[in-house]
Amino acid sequence: AFAWLAREFPESGRHFVRASSEVSAINIAYGGASAGGRAMVVVASAGWGLIQETMSHLVNAFLPVVVVLIQRGGPGAGSLRHAQMDYLAVTRDAGQGCYRVISLAPASVQETYEATQLAFHLADKWCNPVIIATDAIVAGMTEPLALKTIKFDPLPEKDWAVKGRGHQPDGIRRFLSSAQGFIPTRDFPTYLSFLKGLNEKVLKMREEEIRYESYELEDAKIVLVAYGYSARVCQEALLMARAEGIKAGLVKLVTLWPFPVDVLKKKARQGAKFLTVEDGLGGLREDVMLAVEGQAEVETVDALDRNEPGAGGAIYPGKVLEKMKKWEVPKVGSA
Repeated sequence: AFAWLAREFPESGRHFVRASSEVSAINIAYGGASAGGRAMVVVASAGWGLIQETMSHLVNAFLPVVVVLIQRGGPGAGSLRHAQMDYLAVTRDAGQGCYRVISLAPASVQETYEATQLAFHLADKWCNPVIIATDAIVAGMTEPLALKTIKFDPLPEKDWAVKGRGHQPDGIRRFLSSAQGFIPTRDFPTYLSFLKGLNEKVLKMREEEIRYESYELEDAKIVLVAYGYSARVCQEALLMARAEGIKAGLVKLVTLWPFPVDVLKKKARQGAKFLTVEDGLGGLREDVMLAVEGQAEVETVDALDRNEPGAGGAIYPGKVLEKMKKWEVPKVGSA
């Protein structure tokens, strides 16, 4: 992959850098974004912690960078195999300070291709980092891909970019700081004004950028909630459950944050039960429990339910179906 990127990127006016470390990579991206370029960093779970300081600085400076996280088993050195154990890290403010970052969760090669285009658009739209949180199964698979360019709404000019006074239409030198609120800037002369501006952006992102897909949800008495490869497992388990008369549905998360609270809350009020499916240890279950506000039962299929004890184990549809069968639920066609 590195050889291909190094060979092909210059032909299309792009640049590929194999950095010496994750710390170097994220700071190179910081510099590229500061100059108005589009920058992307790719890390695995073991390198995620190393980029958090600069992630926080990117948020403070209102800089758009796309970060791809390929999740592996953890914690610590963990494994070199697949997992979904960074859910909490990508849905909370993992670096210092209080902020949020849009997190996309593709479940196929096609979705990854499209999520990458969307991530760059959202990063530029909100002047904020955007995460693509995938897993080693999705990242390593080979599938058919339809190459298509997604058309998005126009974006504002990056008149804030630091690219030299001679390259600015008004001839005024630009200044960027990752200490906004502490150093007075044009947009935020005080710390309180900066906090208000950041909070307003977070609230708008939460309102406008929720994305999910639903399957067989209208009459569902058991709602599966999943993302990434686990969502594909759930799609198969859903078919198996329906074939046996179990009224199951699926909420497939496209964004891990913002989280689709309202759709889950609505189903909880209708008496549905929830089964989260994640190759981790319960981070997704926590968000579902918060969403339903104690109005529904929430169970989980997680990394403890893998098909084998080694690092190569995975969650299979049969285990999801087994958990659903433990609930006594109305059958399809019953009142």
